[in-house]
Amino acid sequence: MSTLWFEKALLKSGWQSGVLLTLADGRVTAIETDVPSPKDASVERHAIGIPGMPNLHSHAFQRVIAGLTERRTSEQDSFWSWREQMYKFQARIGPDELQTIAALAYMEMLEAGFTRVGEFHYLHHGVDGRTFADPAEMAGRIVAAAEATGIGLTLLPVFYAHAGFGGLAPTPGQARFIHDLDGFQRLLEASREQAARLDDALVGIAPHSLRAVTPEELTALVPMAQGAPIHIHIAEQVKEVEDCLAHTGRRPVEWLFDHAPINDQWCLVHATHMMADETARLARSGAIAGLCPITEANLGDGVFPARDYLKQGGRFGIGSDSNVLISAAEELRLLEYGQRLVHRERNVLDNLYVRALDGAQALGVESGIAVGQPADIVSLDCELDSFVFASARSPVDCVWRHGRKQVSGGRHVKRDTLLADYRRLMQKLTA
Repeated sequence: MSTLWFEKALLKSGWQSGVLLTLADGRVTAIETDVPSPKDASVERHAIGIPGMPNLHSHAFQRVIAGLTERRTSEQDSFWSWREQMYKFQARIGPDELQTIAALAYMEMLEAGFTRVGEFHYLHHGVDGRTFADPAEMAGRIVAAAEATGIGLTLLPVFYAHAGFGGLAPTPGQARFIHDLDGFQRLLEASREQAARLDDALVGIAPHSLRAVTPEELTALVPMAQGAPIHIHIAEQVKEVEDCLAHTGRRPVEWLFDHAPINDQWCLVHATHMMADETARLARSGAIAGLCPITEANLGDGVFPARDYLKQGGRFGIGSDSNVLISAAEELRLLEYGQRLVHRERNVLDNLYVRALDGAQALGVESGIAVGQPADIVSLDCELDSFVFASARSPVDCVWRHGRKQVSGGRHVKRDTLLADYRRLMQKLTA
């Protein structure tokens, strides 16, 4: 059991002063408010307490190319040319390398105030595309990285079968991602066994995208989730929209709603390019929009119609996606600033941090500081709005994940070891 006191804390019920929290077995077991600063030395005292932020969408292995793809490689540099560079790097990543890279990314997420990650995991096979004896060998390394760092994990094994609409055959660069339905079922079962060794890990599913999954496969996949979260990339790129229109006569979000049972089990990742009726359907559906503003900006994707979506009752969460820069505050700041630039207004979305906590639904959990909830808590040394909008350095002081302090003084408790492992790996990969 441990006890924390905050001058001010953001509880499920809203902001309260003099908040005393009792933690036991990874959960909040008692909350008192208007409590003077305790004199008992066993009680930790902090300034501002907020719920940990869920990270809805991560490709952990892409952390290894952060900063290495920022030179123009073609006349029309885009997501698609970036993808070719990513394919070249992933061919160097085996199980040990994946675990090291993911551990660094998860450490950085915790230091940034993320306390649970949705790992959209599609690096399944060996570098030559051959399956491992354990179909969840690579998924197990994601689990091991989460275990080493302490971050909460919602593992989302990806079903990826085709290179394009119409069941197009996969390319050589996609060989590590590919499954048929039977193979994917085996992967899911093995992934659930791997995840069972963590306290509160969950396993959902992720049909990669409409271009990588046929309609028949998508229909067969939904029951495999067994009620757990379902995530899908959708309408991220203009070319994707154009290809979907050419093949189906419908835009991606429009087609998905016409052919799949979209509800609060789903997370539509990106959904950048929607018409007004698609935006309204998503807002009314109960699904979560998984927004990744840093990656969407880095890849030149576009700007999500957030103002219209939220006005119609839509809910969202944020994700670090390609992990080019891992920062909960920067994801929120860029989301708001993008809307300000588009609409030429200030404070377009408002109350961003609290709104983004809704994304926990897409990871199969609840968010917020309340009795009975997991003790996933972040302490700040400044006000919340300053954290999001006015901090050049991170004001995150401590992070508790499932009641354990994983970050202290802004540094993960295993930072030195994890960073040294990663530096050795980078020396090998770039030699």
